[in-house]
Amino acid sequence: MSNQEVRVRFAPSPTGALHIGGVRTALFNYLFAKKNNGTYILRIEDTDRTRYVKGAEEYIIESLAWCGIQFDEGVTSGGPHAPYRQSERKDIYREYADILLENGQAYLAFDTPEELDKLRNEAEKIKRTFTYNALNRVQLNNSIALSEAEVNEKIALGTPYVIRYRMPDDHWIEFEDIVRGRVEVNARTLDDKILLKADGMPTYHLANVVDDHLMEISHVIRGEEWLPSTPLHVLLYEGLGWGESIPHFAHMPLTLKPDGQGKLSKRDGDRLGFPVFPLSWTHPETAETSSGYREAGYFPEALINILALLGWNPGTEQEIFSMEELVEAFSLDRIVKAGSRFDPEKARWFNHQYMMKKPDGELAEYLQSELKTRGLKFDLEYIANVISLVKERAILLPDLWEQSWFFFQAPDSFDEKVMKKAWKEDTFQHISDVQKLLASQVIFSADALHPAIKEWVESREIGFGKLMNPLRLILVGANLGPGLMDMMEVLGKDEVLKRINTGLVDIPAML
Repeated sequence: MSNQEVRVRFAPSPTGALHIGGVRTALFNYLFAKKNNGTYILRIEDTDRTRYVKGAEEYIIESLAWCGIQFDEGVTSGGPHAPYRQSERKDIYREYADILLENGQAYLAFDTPEELDKLRNEAEKIKRTFTYNALNRVQLNNSIALSEAEVNEKIALGTPYVIRYRMPDDHWIEFEDIVRGRVEVNARTLDDKILLKADGMPTYHLANVVDDHLMEISHVIRGEEWLPSTPLHVLLYEGLGWGESIPHFAHMPLTLKPDGQGKLSKRDGDRLGFPVFPLSWTHPETAETSSGYREAGYFPEALINILALLGWNPGTEQEIFSMEELVEAFSLDRIVKAGSRFDPEKARWFNHQYMMKKPDGELAEYLQSELKTRGLKFDLEYIANVISLVKERAILLPDLWEQSWFFFQAPDSFDEKVMKKAWKEDTFQHISDVQKLLASQVIFSADALHPAIKEWVESREIGFGKLMNPLRLILVGANLGPGLMDMMEVLGKDEVLKRINTGLVDIPAML
C-alpha cells in the first residue's frame, strides 16, 4: 500500500455534540491527508437510529467548519462515492452480509432481547459475563443450532433475526498498528458480534469496513477505544476477499481528565469548569446545555493548537503552530501511546498567545459587536486604539470588555476601599489643579501629558502616587486599567475633564 493514494475519513455518529476528543481525531486525519496530498472524507455513521439525536449532524458540521477543518469529499462536499450518510446506504450492506453468510462466516440469530437478558442475568448471578461465542452458540436460537427447516420456517413466519459474525475458534489475528506496533489476538477471546440488526441496518463493524473498502480508505486513524474491534474488522476484510486492501491502522491515545484519572468525558467540562465541546450545545430532548469553546471566547486556532499537541509530539520545543505549520510537521509515527491529560489552563495560555498575535482591527470588530448588544456605539478606529492598550491583559474574548468597559462609559460608582485609601484631605485641591493643567494642554497625547504632569508633581513634591491613584479612581472607578497617560490620550481631553468634574462632586459626597 506504500504507493497507494492517501485517503482518510472522519466518521462521527450524530448521537450528540462533538467532543473535543472527536475534534482531535478529525484534526489528525486532516493533517495527515494534507501532509500527503491525500483526500479527506466526512462520512456520517448514523446506523444506530436508537441513539440518533436531531440536529447533531448539523452541529458536527458547523463545529468542524469553525475549527478550520475542511473536507474534500463527504456529506458537505459530495463526491464519487456518494451517498456519504450511512442511513442512505442501507441496501449496500445486506449484499456483503449475504456473502459472509454464504461462505459460513456469519449466521442468523433469532434470539429475542428477553432471551438474551435472561442469559445475562443468570451469568451475573454467578459473577460471570455472558458472551455469545463458540462455546455456547450451538445451544442458542440461531441457524447453527437449528435445522435448515427450522430456520426456513422462522424466516417464512417473519421472525426477527440479526446476522452475527461467526468468530473462528482458536485462530490468531495479527495486524500492524502504526501507533501500537504489532497486535496479536486470539479469536477465542472474542464474541460473535452482530453485523446486521433486525431492522436491516448494519452495525458499526460491518458498515465501516464496507464503506472504508468502497471508499478506498488507505489509513484508518481513530481513537484507541476502537482497537479491540480491529481484529474483527481485519477478519471481515479477509472474509469479504479484501485481504490485500486492508487499510493501515493508527489508534490514537485517549484524551484524559486534567488529573490524568480516566478519559475526559462529555460531562467533565462543565463539572470541572471548562468546555469539552467546540460549540455550545443544547440537547433537543432534555434541554441540557453544555458550554463551548467558541462561546467561551476562544479562538479556533488556539483550540486546534492544544489538541494537536495532545498525543502528538513535534520533536521540537515549538508550541505555537499555525495550521500550515502543523501540516508540515505532522507524521503518524510521532503519535505517542500513552494517554494525554487535557490542561484547561494551558488552553487559556494558548488563547492568550493568539490574542496577542491578532490585529487590533480584527479584535475591534468583535468588541464593536459586543458594544452594540449593550447599546453602545463607537467607531472601529477608537475601539482598535482601546484594544491596543488592553489586549495584553485579556485571555478570552469576553475579557476585552471586562478590561476596557471604562473607555466606553464613565463609571457610575467608585470602589470604596480604593476611595478611602487614595482620597486624602488635599486630594480635592490637587485634582482641581491638575484639571486646569489638563485643560491647558494643546496636545493631549501620552507623550505630552507625562512630562507636564511629572513637572507639576515634582513642583508640589507630593509624589506620583498621591495624584495618580485618585485620578485613576475618578476616570475608571477602581484601581484597574492600563497606563494612565495612555488611557487619557484615548479617552480624549473632553471626556477626561468631564469625568474629573463628576468625580470632584461625587467622591467627596460619598466620604
